[in-house]
This record gives sequence, structure tokens and C-alpha cells, in this order.
Amino acid sequence: MKYTNPLYKLSALLFLLLIVTSCQEDFNSVGSDIIADPNFEFDLYDQASVLAYSRRAFPVQTNNLPAYQLGVYKDPVYGTTESSILSQLTLNQTNPTFGENPEIKRVILNLPYFSTAEGTGENQTFTLDSIFGENPIKLSVYESQFFLRDFDPTSGFDLPQLYYSNQGPIFQNFLGELLFETDSFLPSNIPPIINEGEENEEKLSPRLRVDLNEAAVQLFKEKILDKEGSDVLLNNTNFKNHFRGIYFIAEAINNEGNMVLLDLNNASIEMIYEKDDDTGGGGAGRMQSSRMEEDRIEESINLSLNGINVNTFKNNLPSELENLLNNPNTSGAENLYLKGGAGTLTVIELFGEDLSGNNISDELEDLRSKKWIINEANLTFKVNKNIVSGGSSEPERIFLYDLNNNRVLVDYQLDNSTPPNDLLNFKTNHLGRLQRDANEKGESYRLRITNHISNLINRDSTNVRLGLVVSQNINLISSQALQNTLPLGIERVPSANVVSPQGTVLHGSNPSNPDDKVKLNIYYTEINN
Repeated sequence: MKYTNPLYKLSALLFLLLIVTSCQEDFNSVGSDIIADPNFEFDLYDQASVLAYSRRAFPVQTNNLPAYQLGVYKDPVYGTTESSILSQLTLNQTNPTFGENPEIKRVILNLPYFSTAEGTGENQTFTLDSIFGENPIKLSVYESQFFLRDFDPTSGFDLPQLYYSNQGPIFQNFLGELLFETDSFLPSNIPPIINEGEENEEKLSPRLRVDLNEAAVQLFKEKILDKEGSDVLLNNTNFKNHFRGIYFIAEAINNEGNMVLLDLNNASIEMIYEKDDDTGGGGAGRMQSSRMEEDRIEESINLSLNGINVNTFKNNLPSELENLLNNPNTSGAENLYLKGGAGTLTVIELFGEDLSGNNISDELEDLRSKKWIINEANLTFKVNKNIVSGGSSEPERIFLYDLNNNRVLVDYQLDNSTPPNDLLNFKTNHLGRLQRDANEKGESYRLRITNHISNLINRDSTNVRLGLVVSQNINLISSQALQNTLPLGIERVPSANVVSPQGTVLHGSNPSNPDDKVKLNIYYTEINN
């Protein structure tokens, strides 16, 4: 098929001119008047073979994530997901001393949300980020008596211990005291104010900041205050075995809810206690303390949630869809199902079969013989608007990667469109954002893979399978292990997919309407000998 758009021809000519002037020694046999040479043709190849289908990617490793899901996410296609967190506690100050006659007054939980501050002082406001849904959920916080190990004993303690998204029922067998419960958890952008009306008044960023109950006060007394001077407080290795953690359990209310992403490295539990003032009322230089009565002072000790954290997912994926994803049509699917969390991944194979038996697809072998200069290549995926309802539930970004080697493509590395503090528009030259219609329904994603295709055709690079997943953060390029290896030897999925609750449905490589199928368009310059 010929591409006749005059603007594109002009762009291709300019592109070729840049190649010639910058690499003259490589192309000197062509001649200095190459632009005017009638032996050049500018064309579009849009008949490339693309095969794509989706698989279930569950259970997946959910420790060592950059962010964790807490709450309930309702998806019209993929059902309702309840995401809970098991979190290990660490002491900010090991081997603490509490003074004479210490008594715990409050135990306060702090879970900061991702937010952006606008303005200063009394006029400062906050905008929340990474909040999905607008309905309250039931949130319960329990002591956990499950020990989270750093290393896997089955490997002789040489490898890190992995924890998976399906281990919620196991963790719930080790619940201790209920420390907090509410039927109305809904993140708010109103910043908490501590020491209100006092000289040391402080406005915090938006967060869940709540007092834990009397059972929590008694637990912290037994686990920490009463253990002053003992080995269990001497270091965090001992402490993590002594006070094993807390478990946040999220449950839907009337099958509705909200989901929030949390950076648990900034979360904490603050234990506030009183003790006798043995300084004669001086108190100079005392950290985190304030004057109470004449013979009592208030101090605090903080515990962080920066140990091992594990996300657990409970998902009621429709049985028909579950069966489809577990038994995909590997010859090309009608629809591609992209779902974050303990969700799915899509397999993409380019350029068809190798019928000649030389480990190179016949189509790619033919393209290599043409010696094309690749000006641009892109994959276009159309959203199936008959299935996807549209709106804010659709993911703005999807992530394409080398599935064989679990790494980004060369186009990712070469894309310098990285505006500061704007992850939504990070590397959009390569991984374009969702294009929407006038009704805010998703139309398509266009992913440029020019360098990848050029390397396949002109540099004999390996034609690897590609993976496609939902991404909450294109900047995140690490991966998580699958509990069970999938066909084709797939052992890992991108972390970006695991931290995202969203999902979408794209037309596949074998849709009912051929015009909707995923397309690989290759714009090239041909040199006629």
C-alpha cells in the first residue's frame, strides 16, 4: 500500500537529509544529490503479521513494591478487587529507654496519601493522587502474628523470600488483636493539624491519621513498654520476630468502595507516653517531648512500616473471563484483556511463522532482503468501546516491553520526552497516552517502536516476543515474579502492572471487524537499485 500524504513525504525527505549529512561516510556511494534521486520511494507497509492474546498473571509476587494498593476497586469488566496489606514494623530507635513510671496515652496510625500541595500557609490546599473510587469501605487493622522472613529457607537462605498476592487466607489465620475498625474509610484531602492552637502547631499532608483502640494501647505496652532493656528491643532483627506486624484488611460495602495507593516508607505508628520528669523541669534538648504537669512529661517513639510489606488481592473475576484467560486462543484473540494488580498480561508476536525452519520468520526474512530505511514504526491498539465504559476508569498509559528478557525496548531508552514531575507524560514519544473521543471514551493507544523494528530489519536483532500491560507509572521498569511459570516460560511481570488497579479491553489480532485489529505500521524509504 502506497502512502501519498505530501506532508509525510516532506518529513521523510527531511529525515533522510539528516541521515545523509550526519553519516556521509556511510552513504557516500549513494551520492550527494540523494534527495532529488528518483530511485527513492517513500511508502507505508501495513500488512505486517501481528499475533496477540492475553493470559492470567496470578498469583504474583507483591513484596518489594514501590507502592501498595489498599481498598476496593470495582471494575465493570473484571469485577471487584479487595486489596489488603500485611506490614512489618521497625523501631526508629532501637534499645529505647522510657524513664520512670511510663504510661502509654495514645497510639496513632499515620498513612500518608500521594498528594500535591498548592499555595502556602493558611491558604495551602492539597490535591490527592492515585485515588480510585468515591465510596467508603470497611477498614480493619489487626495485629499479625505471621512472621515475614527476609530469606527463603528452601534456598538455604541465599535468596530473598517472595510473598504472593493470594496469601491473604494464610495471613488471616495468624490474626491477633483488632486494633482499629471503621465502616467509613474514604481518603480526604483535608490535612490533619497536630497541636492545634499551640505554638508548635503543624499542618500535615493528607493522610489517614487515627488513634488505635485500647487493645492497641495494651498491645504496645506489652510488646514495647514492658520490654525495656530486653533483647527483643535491642535491634530490629529481634524486634521484627517479637512484634511481627499489622494487617490492614479492606472490604467492600454493598460491592462498592475506593482504592488508594500508598508509599509505606512514609507510614508510621506513633506511641505517645508519659513519664516522670527526672530532669528538674529543664527538659532542654529533649527530642519529641513536651511539658505536662509539674512532675510528668510527654514523649513519643515512632515505628515505621518500612519493613517487608505484602499486598494481597481478593478478586471475583467473572468465571467466563477467568476461563478465557487461562485458556487463551494462542492463534490470535478477538480481544486483549489488560488488568493491573493480580491481573493479566498480553503476549504479542510480530511477523508471523518460520515455515522455512531457520529460526527467522519468513516475513521478517523477506523484509530484511529489502534493505529499507525505517522512518517510523508504531503499534496501534483500539479500545473496544462496546465493552469498556470509558471515563476515569480507563488507564492513561500501557506499557510495552521485551517479554523474553523482561526489559524495556530500545525505544524506551532513547525516548527523552521526560518532563520533570510529570509522570503522566513520561516517555510519551514511545508509549503514547490514551487518545479519547468527545465522550471521554478511549479510542486508541499508539506505541512507537521505530528503533526496535529498524534493528529487527537492518541489524538482525532477535525477534523477541513483546509483552503489554497496564501501567500506573511508566518510569517503573522493575518486575515481579509469578508464583507459577506460564507457557512460553513467562516467569515475571512488570511491577508497574502490579501496582495499578485499573483495566481495559483492546481489540486483538483477530477481531470480528478486521478494521479494528491491532496494526503495525512501518513507514520506510526504499532505495531502488
